[in-house]
Amino acid sequence: MKSYRLTQTLQNAAVYLVLTGFAALMLFPFIFMIATSLKEPADTFRYPPRLLPRAPVFVEMAGYEQDLPLYYVTVDGDEEQYALVESGIRVGRYAPADNLAMELVRPLTDVTPTEEMALVNGEEKPLFLVEQDGQLVPMVLVGQTALGRFVNPEDPTQETLANVRLSQPVERLTAHPDNYRRVVELNNMGRALTNTALVTILVVIGQITTSVVGGYAFARLKFPGRDSIFLFYLGTIMIPFVMLIIPLYQIMVLVGWVDRLASLIIPWIFTAYGTFLMRQFFITVPKEVEEAALIDGASRWQILLRIFIPASVPALATQATFTFLYAWNSFFWPLVIINTGNERNHVLTLALNVLRGRASDAPNLILAGAAISIIPPLIVFILGQRFFVESATSSAVKG
Repeated sequence: MKSYRLTQTLQNAAVYLVLTGFAALMLFPFIFMIATSLKEPADTFRYPPRLLPRAPVFVEMAGYEQDLPLYYVTVDGDEEQYALVESGIRVGRYAPADNLAMELVRPLTDVTPTEEMALVNGEEKPLFLVEQDGQLVPMVLVGQTALGRFVNPEDPTQETLANVRLSQPVERLTAHPDNYRRVVELNNMGRALTNTALVTILVVIGQITTSVVGGYAFARLKFPGRDSIFLFYLGTIMIPFVMLIIPLYQIMVLVGWVDRLASLIIPWIFTAYGTFLMRQFFITVPKEVEEAALIDGASRWQILLRIFIPASVPALATQATFTFLYAWNSFFWPLVIINTGNERNHVLTLALNVLRGRASDAPNLILAGAAISIIPPLIVFILGQRFFVESATSSAVKG
């Protein structure tokens, strides 16, 4: 018995471990987007990249007008935090002509050239007087490079030269939520967010209203040609959207809705999918309930409002979630019907498309704009997930 329980526990732990790994893999792009949206522009181009936003640490030193960046440099075999006070110092690597392995690094201005020459590997090279242990020693120039001058912030008399590009800067974890404010100011994102919310809410309300009314009519009311009309209406789902663009655009021109938010709302408040979804749900409601309400004197509207709609909350939540995601993320139709220069009527997808060009050198701002457009539908999906799962489960049980 104990062996069986141990085996079950190990199996469950392995399953949870695998599922956790896949969940982390799926969440990583979202986490990376949020983390990058809080970075500085220079931090986004770091290689190798780092997940969390970091910023260099600066220190204030007497005698310098600006704060100086801190770097990790090796001094006498120990890694210390030194401030960079000067960069681009031209230095030379000098060594005795008879022992090139004993190199010394000195600024080019600290050596004295001589008229003497020395033979190195069959080639004559000029000699320089280089200070070593308090003495001037003749040496040849082996090579040149550029280094930075670093000073100990606690003891400015301690200095050292090191390669700035190869030195690791001292950094701290930080965040720049002001990136979101910059995005809103740069691309009028606040107006686009308001337009998107308005269009999405009205489309959701419109689709739910027409779907409930249409679904109830096709499910409960008897009229000539009901089934044929429903099949024809349902068949419109198979028509590709690209075939509707030109005639729909011509209709918008005819009624004068081009470049207006009405063109993003009115044509999309009717949906064959939503009508089909609500019809299928209403069919599952027992007819005895409806007949009892009719005997009690209830009208069709009262039956719909007091019986069918309260019973169809899972289906309504499912349709509202799908409609919200579709209307919020709609891009192609707004791109066709709304002028790019009319930022007053832009929605988020169009604003992000413009932001991609304006902030092409600042990925942190682009991802901040993407986060603004992704977080609201994510919240809606999380809130509606319970109803969506309930709807799918109840449908499976009833089937």
